[in-house]
Amino acid sequence: MSGGAIAGLIASGAFAVLVLFGCYALYKLGKIFDETAARVRQTGIAIDEGTARVRQAGATVDEVNVALAHVNKELDRLDKITENVQSITTNVSSLTSLFAATVGGPVVRVAAFTYGVRQAAAKRARAEVSSRVSAEIKAEKAAARRAAKAARSGRGDAAAAPAEPVGGPR
Repeated sequence: MSGGAIAGLIASGAFAVLVLFGCYALYKLGKIFDETAARVRQTGIAIDEGTARVRQAGATVDEVNVALAHVNKELDRLDKITENVQSITTNVSSLTSLFAATVGGPVVRVAAFTYGVRQAAAKRARAEVSSRVSAEIKAEKAAARRAAKAARSGRGDAAAAPAEPVGGPR
């Protein structure tokens, strides 16, 4: 073999090694592109899921806004009701004051008079009972003294019998 053939053989071997290296590089680059494509697909899916969640959040925010608008309407109604109740309370207070000023004085006087009459009647009844009890006690003491006196003088049991109470038999 001649020197040119050997040089051609070395050149073809070098070219074959270069082609093999290029194929290996292309194979690795293909894997990188495949991985990149898979990542892009996953990113697309994640973006789609995120978009769906954002749409859900938007719908939820819309629902919350509707609910808040309804609550604001109800609060306005409640404010009106509160104003009406305050007005009614003021009117009732005025009416109560007027009633107390008009009727309260005479009613208090009548109540005080009635209380005084009841107290006087109760005091009179207590006085009557007290005087009757003290009269009975005095009569019993007098009878006891007479009995003791009769026992000392020797008359017996006939004079020792207690006298009938002053108020009469019961």
